[in-house]
Amino acid sequence: MTVARRLSDFLTGIATTDVPEQALRHAAMIIASTLASAACGTGIRSAQIIRDLARAQGGRPDASLWFDAGPRLPVAEAARVNAMLSDAAASDDSDLRNIVHAGTPLTAVSLALAERADATGEEVLTAMVVGYEAAGRISEAITPGFRRRGFHGCLGAVFAAAVATARLLRLDAAAMAQSIAIAATSIGGLATAADTSTAREYHAGLAVLLGCNAALAAQRGFQAEERILEASNGFFEAFGGVNGSAAAETATAGLGESWDIVTDMAIKLMPGGHPYHAIAEAAAHAARDGNVTAERIAAIIVSRPGLTDLTGPLHPADLIDMAHSPAYFAAAGAADRDFSWTHASPEKIADPVIHRLIDKVAVGPQPIQDVDRYRQGATVTIRTADGAEFASTVYVPKGAGQLGIAWSDIEAKYRALVPAAGLDAARIEASLAAIRGLRETRSVKPLIELIRAP
Repeated sequence: MTVARRLSDFLTGIATTDVPEQALRHAAMIIASTLASAACGTGIRSAQIIRDLARAQGGRPDASLWFDAGPRLPVAEAARVNAMLSDAAASDDSDLRNIVHAGTPLTAVSLALAERADATGEEVLTAMVVGYEAAGRISEAITPGFRRRGFHGCLGAVFAAAVATARLLRLDAAAMAQSIAIAATSIGGLATAADTSTAREYHAGLAVLLGCNAALAAQRGFQAEERILEASNGFFEAFGGVNGSAAAETATAGLGESWDIVTDMAIKLMPGGHPYHAIAEAAAHAARDGNVTAERIAAIIVSRPGLTDLTGPLHPADLIDMAHSPAYFAAAGAADRDFSWTHASPEKIADPVIHRLIDKVAVGPQPIQDVDRYRQGATVTIRTADGAEFASTVYVPKGAGQLGIAWSDIEAKYRALVPAAGLDAARIEASLAAIRGLRETRSVKPLIELIRAP
């Protein structure tokens, strides 16, 4: 049996009652987080370009564009536009193993398909859980090789979109396996472009468009090479540089024993690249614990397993730079004793106090104790001009599923970011309530209406 079919047999056979309550709760939290990020994306030019292009092309009115009063669009195009809104703002979620942003494609395709088919909230949440599982397992099989070979995390995100779409289309296992196979042979994406430009959100849009279309094609009977994941020169080998048989075992072992949306998902409770969140947290903790002001700081030392130098732009000039600058996260956390949504603003990115501290950020020795506890974690040591040192270690960034996620944190994020899309307080509170109560709803259309433009 192929890997795609083994996964599909499991993912199509799962009932909502088989899914842990925490997994369904995390799916609802992902929806709120993704919509919050998308609200910020409404003001970003790259997302606006693709939205305008999709509008100009038009087509069947299947699904709504979020925070938009314009006409509905074909389901795959609407999902693509909405995904780009979220990814452009770099404030969505990540799988901590590989920094694949699965929540954005899952929310985009699931709400679009649910609007077209008038699916229930329970069906949406279950589709998101199984889509996350597929993306996590297939991505893990090529991690870390795919990044060393220059590819972007959209390689995994496409499977989230394909499987969630297939689930909401109620495809059988054979058709879902084809959805996976078609998605595998469709996707690409280069990390260098994603790390330095708005190609990042373009990749997110493509993952959604290609994944959704893969399932729609499979629904009509399209047939691809079902062994493409594990075949010689197939997906695992070509993108991950790994043996297909070994990768197949990684992707299919222990199905149902745990759920990736619980164990490996993390929602961003601050903006920017998830690998740097723990750096900002640890820097802020160290500065607070030592009551250190920016003027006293002589050095900021960052240590984490595998970190040998400061990657990304040293002195960020815009949101893209900021999202990929560990030096900015360290300096900003130390300067302000905090790191929040305001640190993605142009004013903070240009803050001269932060930029002076950036020049004092350096990489320290890699940790040798509790190395296995670091999951995108970091240790930051602040050294003052008088020789005092204050250190803090954050093993896992806040917002990680394994730490437990509070609805209060998600609601705070939603209330902080959604006003950027023009929704008033009444709509914000009503849409939050709709998301929290999604499992009991017979239709997602009331929620969709709340997040369309007034």
